[in-house]
Amino acid sequence: MKHNLRITLLVLSLFLLAQFFGLAVVYKYIDAEKSLATGKTEFKQLPIGERPSVEEKTSYVPIILAILFGTIVLLVLIKFKLNFIWKGWFLIAVVLSLAVSLGAFMSKEIAFFLALFFGIWKIFRPNFWIQTLTEVVIYGGLAAIFVPMLNIMSVSILIILIAIYDAYAVWKSKHMITLAKSQAQAKIFAGLLVPYKDGHVLTHKVKQDITPQKHRKVRTAVLGGGDIGFPLIFAGVILKEIGLWQSMIIPFFAMLGLALLLWYGNEHKFYPAMPFIGAGCFVGLAVGWLLGLLI
Repeated sequence: MKHNLRITLLVLSLFLLAQFFGLAVVYKYIDAEKSLATGKTEFKQLPIGERPSVEEKTSYVPIILAILFGTIVLLVLIKFKLNFIWKGWFLIAVVLSLAVSLGAFMSKEIAFFLALFFGIWKIFRPNFWIQTLTEVVIYGGLAAIFVPMLNIMSVSILIILIAIYDAYAVWKSKHMITLAKSQAQAKIFAGLLVPYKDGHVLTHKVKQDITPQKHRKVRTAVLGGGDIGFPLIFAGVILKEIGLWQSMIIPFFAMLGLALLLWYGNEHKFYPAMPFIGAGCFVGLAVGWLLGLLI
């Protein structure tokens, strides 16, 4: 087992909470009147401006290219220890994503103020609570940006490519491990970080170390941001293209894929989560389709 049962259940619960909060954000951005008039799901404008204009069927291409470009830039910043640029870049991304997510439920002015407040807190005074809170909220904003740009075919290709890339980056090139360790050490990690000792979460400030050494007293359960964001985007596209209840099935099966990894994973090894989570997404889609035939 990768972590003890208590920590595993906490990670799975936070994952599921982020998925359903994100779906709520996506749902709030649906323009009901315009959708009724056009006969297809239409979305409201974002508080940060217009979404990029891309062709839905090939939209996975610029997304993949952006991920690869961002990874290269981040590795360069890590290599030359340019943490101030890294933190500034990360702060902008966090504030914009939080503003979009919170903007689904309040005015854009209040959303931007809260996003800036929590973003600065997250980057410069991090702790377990602010890290967890922002990570649960932030991916709804990313989903609200990307879901309207994708259809079922393009998001399926995206999930498959991300799963392959994740496996390569962890098992072959290992640069994903380098990124995760560097982020944890710099305390600007994109994802869930749960430090614990003897099965109990450490909520006070501790030095976060994700190296899976056998005799380390303080361990950290880690789930990368992509492992949260991509299944949410997949579920959001199902909401857009098929329906609400079908989309709500996806998080449970994505969580099941993650649960299998955490249950059977070795505590001393790193694993790519997206192959397992992605498989769960497709199983959830199949189950939703079958239920739709029966109902």
